[in-house]
Amino acid sequence: MAQDFVAELKGICKIYQRGKSELAVHALREMDMQVPRGQYLAIMGPSGSGKSTLMNILGCLDRPTSGQYLLEGKDVARMPDNDLSRVRRENLGFVFQAFNLIPQLTVIQNVQVPLFYQGMPRQNRNRDAMEAIERVGLTDRVHHRPSELSGGQQQRVAIARALVNKPSLLFADEPTGNLDSKTGESILKLFDELHEQGMTLIMVTHDEGIADRCQRVLRLKDGYVDLDEPGGYALRHSEHNVVN
Repeated sequence: MAQDFVAELKGICKIYQRGKSELAVHALREMDMQVPRGQYLAIMGPSGSGKSTLMNILGCLDRPTSGQYLLEGKDVARMPDNDLSRVRRENLGFVFQAFNLIPQLTVIQNVQVPLFYQGMPRQNRNRDAMEAIERVGLTDRVHHRPSELSGGQQQRVAIARALVNKPSLLFADEPTGNLDSKTGESILKLFDELHEQGMTLIMVTHDEGIADRCQRVLRLKDGYVDLDEPGGYALRHSEHNVVN
């Protein structure tokens, strides 16, 4: 039976040309990788290794210079901007170190934002937002504003907002970077639960402890894949090892 991949990169290169007189910067070089459905993947590497560029391309926030990117079987690398925006809204979720909540909006209003831009009717937005809020354990905070929440609660709101469109891929970029260790651990446990429920997760991190929770660790160096190895989760649960 063929492996079910959510995302496939084939020969992906990304080159930044900062000025006519400056040398080109090769951020990614002939990268091939696959992300099986349901996998928990960590992307690691030193500054300048290409990990942020890789996440931006996987998240359809940037385009490769060359190569093919298949997301749910569709080549999105050369997709028109309007179509790419729709794919990003409907198929992908993002959680960042900065929570990026709208301070004037309540919890439920913040979570509804992606659905509003999809044109979903209000009643359906309320229903789906409440489901996502319940999933992150914040049903008692739906009418609070971000300033009335702790850092951990704000990150849970951001996670609910990322989940509300039922994405194929959930991206997290240093999601515990603004949190103390105890609060960060509670957020990581939530990501663990989402993985156990079948969510496909890609975590960009510099923390080996976080990578140890993942099934697979992709280590980048100078725009190349330096190591593609099982994470601690895969080693502890070898019967579920889906590393390629």
